[in-house]
Amino acid sequence: MGTRILIVDDHERVRIGFRLILDSQPDMHVVAEAGDGAEALRAVRKHRPDVVLADIRMPALDGLELTRRLTGPEVKGAVKVIIVTTFEIDEYAYIALRDGASGFLLKRSGPALLVEAVRSAMNGDTLISPQITVRLLEHFRRQHAGTDEPRETPLTERELEIARLVARGLSNTDIATELFISIGTVKTHVANIQRKVAATSRVGIAAWAWENGHIRRTG
Repeated sequence: MGTRILIVDDHERVRIGFRLILDSQPDMHVVAEAGDGAEALRAVRKHRPDVVLADIRMPALDGLELTRRLTGPEVKGAVKVIIVTTFEIDEYAYIALRDGASGFLLKRSGPALLVEAVRSAMNGDTLISPQITVRLLEHFRRQHAGTDEPRETPLTERELEIARLVARGLSNTDIATELFISIGTVKTHVANIQRKVAATSRVGIAAWAWENGHIRRTG
């Protein structure tokens, strides 16, 4: 049956459009829809989806709170959440990704990116709309431009090298090419980095690297 997906949006037309896109993929299947966050929680318990696509502003329970309740290392039976929204607000993206979202897309990003986000989430990656990624990284650069000497790190030299590349916006494929290692090796390192610095996403790794001064070594 492939990846089981729950679509959460308070607009029926959006849900229908997403369902048509996703159900057309041979490895994806929409198991349920919900019109708000509270209904989504019930649907998750009933249908046990692999991935939840959720809007941000919804009645009863918004997408950010839904993300906190469904994902992250402390959540029992966590599922992957991808935020898909019209609101191009950096703070929303940061909060969602900090709290464990596996992606943050703008609804205008198009069908191909939606499908890619679901597959990325299932592969343990995080996909963010390019417009959002650039602004998030610029936010970290500005906020920590005056960071002092790098702080002590729990990472190995190789992990620190990969953390810096993640903070510069490189994908797993780009990092593998840059360091002449396999994508599988990159994924293992990224998972270890997230565990060691208590990050729930690639954005969390980027934030840690900038906040602790580890970008300046190569900047």
